[in-house]
Amino acid sequence: MLPDHPAGWIVLSYAGDPTAAPRRPILRVLRGSDETVQDFVLPGASQGLAHWLGLIPPDARDIRLSAGADFALERVGARREVEVLAQCLLRRPWRCVSALYERARGSERRYRDILRGACAVTPMDRFPSWAAARTRPARIAPAALQIRCVLLAQHGDAAALSVTRDALNAQTHRPESIRVAWAGAPPATASGPMSHQAWDEAARFDELSGEAEALCLLRPGDVPEPEALALLAHALSGADIAYGDAIDPDGQPRLKPDWSPDLALATGYPGFPLLLSRTWLAAALARPAGRMAEVAPAIMAAAMTSAARVAHVPRILARSAGDGLSPSARAAALHALPAGGPQVRAGIQDGAVRLEWPLPDPVPLVSIVIPSRDRLDLITRVCLGVLAETAYAPIELIIVDNGSTDPAVLDHYATLRGDPRVQILMDPQPFNFAAMVNAGVAAASGTIVVLLNNDVAVLEPGWLEAMVRQACRPEVGAVGAKLLYGDGTLQHAGVVVGLGGRAGHILRRRPGDTPGHLGRLRVAHEVSAVTAACLAVAREKYLAVGGFDAEAFPVDFNDVDFCLRLGAAGWKTVWTPAATLAHLESVSRGPSVGAKRARFEQEAARFSERWRAVIRHDPFYHPALSVTTFGEDLE
Repeated sequence: MLPDHPAGWIVLSYAGDPTAAPRRPILRVLRGSDETVQDFVLPGASQGLAHWLGLIPPDARDIRLSAGADFALERVGARREVEVLAQCLLRRPWRCVSALYERARGSERRYRDILRGACAVTPMDRFPSWAAARTRPARIAPAALQIRCVLLAQHGDAAALSVTRDALNAQTHRPESIRVAWAGAPPATASGPMSHQAWDEAARFDELSGEAEALCLLRPGDVPEPEALALLAHALSGADIAYGDAIDPDGQPRLKPDWSPDLALATGYPGFPLLLSRTWLAAALARPAGRMAEVAPAIMAAAMTSAARVAHVPRILARSAGDGLSPSARAAALHALPAGGPQVRAGIQDGAVRLEWPLPDPVPLVSIVIPSRDRLDLITRVCLGVLAETAYAPIELIIVDNGSTDPAVLDHYATLRGDPRVQILMDPQPFNFAAMVNAGVAAASGTIVVLLNNDVAVLEPGWLEAMVRQACRPEVGAVGAKLLYGDGTLQHAGVVVGLGGRAGHILRRRPGDTPGHLGRLRVAHEVSAVTAACLAVAREKYLAVGGFDAEAFPVDFNDVDFCLRLGAAGWKTVWTPAATLAHLESVSRGPSVGAKRARFEQEAARFSERWRAVIRHDPFYHPALSVTTFGEDLE
């Protein structure tokens, strides 16, 4: 429980332990005589310290903090409202105008969130000043782990070796040995306390570590922080591979997600330094290492196929020299992987690696389920897109109609019934989106089911095949698409659990070609959830988890809850930009008010209670990133 404090704007400052599991604190406010619950999700203290600016309502009766054992509240300070408004006016004048407008119309939530977004959130390009105010040295005792550091060097790297050597010699956990492996013969100038040798393509991966228990791979020019090896060694105690965050050569931060195999295969985002267990190397990569350029992709592929335990330290551990691989070089390295790795083809599209997973032979029947009511303009457009503008052939279309009365729509249904691929279910019950979806899936006969909103428009013929390729993978549950508003901006690029306090669409309303942090919006990658506006899943997996929860989430959060239940059952959710569609009608929807708002809050409360652990840490969203705004900003 927080110390007694008057209502109004407050600032919390608190510390965290970098060796503890990342869990965002949650501030719970009990309001009014009925003690209505209001939760605020706070930023994680990934760099050692965190600050949170919030507005405590005047009817607050009790304030409680839910945090881990590593949480240490250091300061509770007050800020005058006029100070917050003045700060907003200086930073983003139009936001200040919007905030005052929302206050005048009585929207406490929007007023608060606009001011917080302007005053408590920092753009990624201001990371140095943000980090300077939050970084504290990590105090951690060195683990009893012998580490050999191997530097993967190219000709021309000689000058960069000294800075990496000095950084390794300054480690609180000193490496057992440091070896420089050169692509080709070591230069004549190679000397000093580090041993030098030519890269041996015939050497096994585990032999790279010598007699040490762990292998740390780096590149000349990497500058690990003094506690880097100690933190990685601590993380490796329960894992096979450990990696941390880094600063790129251009000075920009790489705030990485927890283990995301598809993203790692396509981008190599774990980067260097990379700490590997010798035991795991011997078991999962018991073969010659091959060309130096293929080492990192081979490790990522082996981690994926062997279900390796991979630990992420969400803290800046090094200034990185980069991994030295362009997208084309990465794709070539993936092509060169020996049999036994992921059965995937790698190509280049839009300057990024696109992974194409195999389709079964014969290709499966796909059942496309569209809930709908009236709106002739919408249902004709989406049906035309599915039946005439989609290249994938074996489909059936199931429309679940929730009581249409428009004669034009009913006439259109009569026309559609002439197509043997179309089935129309009339379901004139009180609106329950989840129940409609379940009814459609129950009538489906396809191996793959695609849930599609009636306000979605097909933009390219290959969208369905791209989703089916992902949905047929044994380890994949739900598959989501890239959805654009009518003006071309992003509507859906994956759901972050915790965003907005519960769950939200990342980078909403950004330009449609936004690459995303780490370039992840250019490639298929794991997310915690995707929207049911366009969602593919194997029907047997849908049924295995009981489909959508129509009782707890009849209208909202049913798709996110469904994806999380798939995840709990062992199937991951993947978002892919290879399927891009338009979600046109949703751009004009206003906020829920009155009874709709009350229903939304009830479903939101159920979602929060069921998935509080994921709200506190979405594994695919860094704990330093803001859940107040819908961008990849710092908080």
